[in-house]
Amino acid sequence: MDAGPMADGAQRWPGQVTERTLADGRPILYFDDEATAGPVHETADDRPLLEAPRAGEVRYDVLTGEWVTIAGHRMNRTFLPSAADCPLDPTVDPARPTEVPDSGYDVAVFANRFPSFAPLTAGPVEGAPAVPFGPPDAPAYGHCDVVVFSSDHDAAVVDLPAARMRTIVEAWAQRTAAHSADPGVAEVFVFENSGQEIGVTLTHPHGQVYAYPVVAPRTGQLLEQARRHREATGGNLLADVLAAEQAEGTRVVLAGEHFTAYVPRAARWPVEVHLAPHRDVPDLAALDDAERAELAEVYQELLRRVNRFHPGVDQVPYISGWHQAPTGAERDLGRLHLQLFSLLRAPGKLKYLAGSESGMGAWINDTTPERIAERLREVAS
Repeated sequence: MDAGPMADGAQRWPGQVTERTLADGRPILYFDDEATAGPVHETADDRPLLEAPRAGEVRYDVLTGEWVTIAGHRMNRTFLPSAADCPLDPTVDPARPTEVPDSGYDVAVFANRFPSFAPLTAGPVEGAPAVPFGPPDAPAYGHCDVVVFSSDHDAAVVDLPAARMRTIVEAWAQRTAAHSADPGVAEVFVFENSGQEIGVTLTHPHGQVYAYPVVAPRTGQLLEQARRHREATGGNLLADVLAAEQAEGTRVVLAGEHFTAYVPRAARWPVEVHLAPHRDVPDLAALDDAERAELAEVYQELLRRVNRFHPGVDQVPYISGWHQAPTGAERDLGRLHLQLFSLLRAPGKLKYLAGSESGMGAWINDTTPERIAERLREVAS
């Protein structure tokens, strides 16, 4: 399926989307910065792959009320391959095929070959003993997309051309919309891990999209707090938090026409900043053209500031995650916002999640949110 350029308009994305199929039936979508006439990305995937991969199961932890995904098939997934064997590079030599069959692309999105969640599932095991407490085990149904930001193996998101960042935003929004329409999906999470300190297993610039079959624990906590806030005040918690940060101003990092970035009052990480739209929107798919255009600019500016945070450090490892409203019940309590953070507390020193954080979930921050915000303002472009 080929999708042509979008309608004209000053803020409209000028690119196009092309959908193809990999050898095992997984979908791959190419997002081009600019629309072109005629067929594109027609190179077939000729690898001798078997059927599309299957995911495992989810099990309920009766001690915490959280679902845990059992994905034993991921133990042998690709781990830090050489640049010559990178599966995210374009296929330039048919004798060394990658996950992207074409020899060139702007942004490519495909279903993960080692998914935590997938439309095809292997569990739970038939005839397994009944679960003694709580709900029964369930298939890990869902979707796991890999979003490859560039065909350049050594590129960094912060340095990509503005047009490419705009295309990435479009890919995020499109995949959010597609997976949110699946009745088996409860929540869609768009994220990027950058840096081996974070646990990155492929250094090629990329992010991921997870479509969960159940609401994730952090979202569940947020919804509970939002429900209490609405009962007490009648307001939307995330919107009211943004308004309070804007009014106080102490922790605001930057403000645009459509977005404001601020350090949360109870920041957990040595570097942390949230980005929220001024308009109440549930997810990336709900952003209009002007908001998507500004988001592309603001996001790269935040990455530039994070990279300058520690003197002498050129690339700060980070995790960037878009929290979106659940697709079903209590969707009105959610609101789109970005959480961008780093565990690098000083050059060469990481914040380890040791006893208190990992064992008890009791967070201790070695700096103050106000200092974080002040530093992120100091290093503005």
